[in-house]
Order: sequence, then structure tokens, then C-alpha cells
Amino acid sequence: MGNNKLKVWLPILFALVMVLGMMIGYQLRDKTQGGRFLSLNKKSSLQELVELIRTKYVDPVKTDSITQATADELLSKLDPHSVYIPAKDLMEVNEELMGNFQGIGVEFQLFSDTVHVVTVMKGGPSEKAGVQVGDRFIKVDDSIAIAGVKIKPDKVRSVLRGPADSKVQVTVLRGSAEKKITIQRGTIPVPTVDVSYMIEPGTGFIRINRFGEPTYEEFMQQLEKLQAQGMKQLILDLRGNGGGLLKEATDIADEFLDGDKLIVYTEGEHVPKMEYRCKRDGLFEKGKLVVLVDETSASASEVLSGALQDWDRATIIGRRSFGKGLVQQQFQLSDGSAVRLTIARYFTPLGRNIQKPYNNGKSKYEEELVSRWHNGELVKADTVKPAGKSYKTPGGRMVYGGGGITPDVFVAYDTTKLDSALTAMYYKNTMNNFVYRLYLRQQQQFNALKTPDVLYKEFIPAEAEWQQLVAFAAKDSIRLAGASAKDRNYLLQHVQLMMARQIWRTQGYYEVQNKTDKTVLRALEMLK
Repeated sequence: MGNNKLKVWLPILFALVMVLGMMIGYQLRDKTQGGRFLSLNKKSSLQELVELIRTKYVDPVKTDSITQATADELLSKLDPHSVYIPAKDLMEVNEELMGNFQGIGVEFQLFSDTVHVVTVMKGGPSEKAGVQVGDRFIKVDDSIAIAGVKIKPDKVRSVLRGPADSKVQVTVLRGSAEKKITIQRGTIPVPTVDVSYMIEPGTGFIRINRFGEPTYEEFMQQLEKLQAQGMKQLILDLRGNGGGLLKEATDIADEFLDGDKLIVYTEGEHVPKMEYRCKRDGLFEKGKLVVLVDETSASASEVLSGALQDWDRATIIGRRSFGKGLVQQQFQLSDGSAVRLTIARYFTPLGRNIQKPYNNGKSKYEEELVSRWHNGELVKADTVKPAGKSYKTPGGRMVYGGGGITPDVFVAYDTTKLDSALTAMYYKNTMNNFVYRLYLRQQQQFNALKTPDVLYKEFIPAEAEWQQLVAFAAKDSIRLAGASAKDRNYLLQHVQLMMARQIWRTQGYYEVQNKTDKTVLRALEMLK
């Protein structure tokens, strides 16, 4: 009976404590989006009661799990994007925005319960220590076995990562020989710009995967490089970009917009209206600009694309973006955990609030993208009309609020990706494993292909690769022998695509994918 009462009342008590903490947090906020530390110098009676239960109650109480469960439940009643971050997860969550982590500089995959090195970062700690693509890690520091023990990727990362300048010894299997290699860890950059290159003479292409602390600097370096190569017009790809830091998005917008134009403004119940305006001469204020978005472009991506659309600066191509118009600020809590709390909404220069509705609960909100598929919106432009208020741009175009950025030019979702016959190839990691082993067998020939463009022209998987893939997939109980011509062509094309990634990582992947990407090809047509 006592335990049952505790289960009912303790979450409620903790929820009230959380509310008090947040109220004080509002008073401590300032104009930046950085983290803040919340504490109560004087304990309230509710805090004292929780502490009393923790220290005096007859049975053990796991306060950490109660804290997370209560915080999650409380925040879910506010909006879908306010979240509680446990202390143990905070560093990893923040690394995504910081744009770097401390580790050894390899990319690995788990194949047959063994850690295989598939990429070694050029100039990174592992390359300096002599680690090679194809090495298999079997032990860490002589005592931690990581092969043949059904280890999870997160566990592998945790034992390989560590403070910069610290050392870790790995035992690797290279061929049939065991080698011990000592690696001095370092700071490993995680680029937010996936690819940047001249897709056609005079036309540049830049893809940004998220907006982290280094994004504006990375973007400017690539923009200047492309301009030096004669770029006169640009395709900016924000598909799949879930957002990040608002400042990075507004700084990039400033490079495209002239004068002191408004980029975005934010406003909340406890946050006064704040305007973000252009403040310097931009590097690319005049050339033709196309921005690519899709249903997974969100938040800061929508700030950038919305501002450029409102000012008639860019043509937006793709599908309606996600529809996240809420601004979060991270607050540090006294136990080392944090909460990312929604403090304001953002509005495009014309006043569009593009946050999609969330009044039907979090589950319905999360299912909204699926509903776009079922109602046909992702495959047919005129299936669903914009439901929000319409606005007219200075150039006379109609744009819409009510949930996401509606593109000026629609491109349907590629339904080839949804074929159920292909799903198992990716779910079981069979495709990655096949390409990796194909590369190792013919490493000298593949390394002779100097650019992704050369690979696209000279490595065209055909009957020989298909038969190898069929036999390899059969080992994972995947039957490809009866695959349709469409599935066969798609898989062989993907072998080529993944080989480009194996050799040049994301730069190679997107340079090859863009050759046949319908949205990119439509953008090139528009620019011509």
C-alpha cells in the first residue's frame, strides 16, 4: 500500500518542483540561446518532502528514474519539443551542436559481431597511429573485449572515446595477424556541411545537414571556395536538415539578403519580441539562388528558407517542410541534467508562424508526416492545399503559414525507396557490408578512381556485381534472385552510390547521388 501511494504522489511532487525550477529559469534567461544553470538557494517544503522520502522511506526509491519519468510527462503536456536530458546523455546531445567530439577518428560498422574500420579520418589520431581501413578491433586496453560478444555500437563508442590527448590501446586483426596500436585521442570535427562543389560550370552546390556552432564558418569557407571557381548561381540543399542553432541560420541568411532586412523575429509569453536583421554586406546577395527542402527540413532550416522566400530572394523547391516554429533554450539543472524548454515562437519576415498544430497531443503530432503520405501530399502537388493564412511577398508571390514552408516548385517523393522487397537490405546492414567487402577485395582499382565523377562514369555495377550481391544477401536470408528489373536497377545504383561514400564519405555520396536526384535536376532546370 505504501509503495502504491508513493508511485502516485512522488511524480506529482517532483512535477511541482520542476515547475518551480522553470519559473525561476524564466527570470534568469537572457538574449542568448546558451545553457543556463537553475538552482534554488532555499529549499521549498516540497523539495524537503522529496528529500525526506529519499532518505527516510522504508523501501529504496530510484530517484533518477522518477526524475526522468516525471520530467518527460510534465514536458509532454507543454509542447512536442520541450525535452528533459538526463545528465548521462547531455554530453552526447551537446556534441551534435558543438560540431566535434573527442575520440580516435574512425568510422566503424558492426559486421558479424565484429567491429570493422570502414573509414579512417585523414590526418586524424588513428591514421597517425597506423590504423587502416579493413582493420578489425577485437580488444581495447587489453581487457575490454569488443569482438564476438554481441556488443552494441554505443558501447564501442564509449570505450573508444575519451578526453583529447589521452591514450587508448587497441588490439586489431589485420588479415590473420594481431597488432597492438596505441592511439592518442584528439578532437574530431563533425562537419555540418556534407558536400560543396561545382555541380555545373557557374553553378555551385552546398548541402548543410544541421546548424551547429561551426556551420556559418564552414559555409563561408565553402562559399568563398566556389566563388573563386567561378560560381554565379547556387543550389543550397536543406533536405533532411532538422535545424539547430538559430544564430547560424540567420548569419547565413545575412549573406544572401541586402540592406537591413528582417530575417526572423521571435516572441513568447515571457520573452519580448526580438528581431534578427541583416547587419553586414553579404557575400552572395545577387546571384540566382535555389533552396531545396523536404518534409524533414525543420526549425532553423525553415527560418532560413522562409526568410529567403518572403524576400523573393530564392526559389524554394521540393516538398512542404516539417513545420517547427518553436524556439528552445537549454537550462542546466543542479543534478547535471538539463531541460530544453520552448520559450518563444519564431515568425518569418512577413509574419508567418509556420509551426504546425500540436493541440491533438504528441503522438498525433509525431504521426503527421505519415499522414502526408497517406493523404497523397508527398506524391502529388495539388492533393492538399495550404491550410494557413496566405501572404503576398514584395514580388507578388503567394506564400503560406499554418505549418511548414510550402515550396514554390513541388517535386514528388521518390516512391522507389519504399519498396518492401528492399527494406531488409538496409535493416540488416547487408548493403553496407557488401560494398565494404567489395572495396577491400578491389581496393587498388577503386583507389585509382580519382573523383566521384570518374567513379560514376567508370564503375557501373552490372551482371557480375549482381550475382555477387544475390549470393551475399542469401547469407542474411534475403532472397534477391527473383527481384524485379526495377529493384535490381535500384540496388545496383545503390552499390555505386555506397562505394562513392566508402571512398569519399558524404562528399562522394552526394556528388554521385545528385547525378540522378530528381529535385536537384529540377533545380538545375530552373536555373537555366
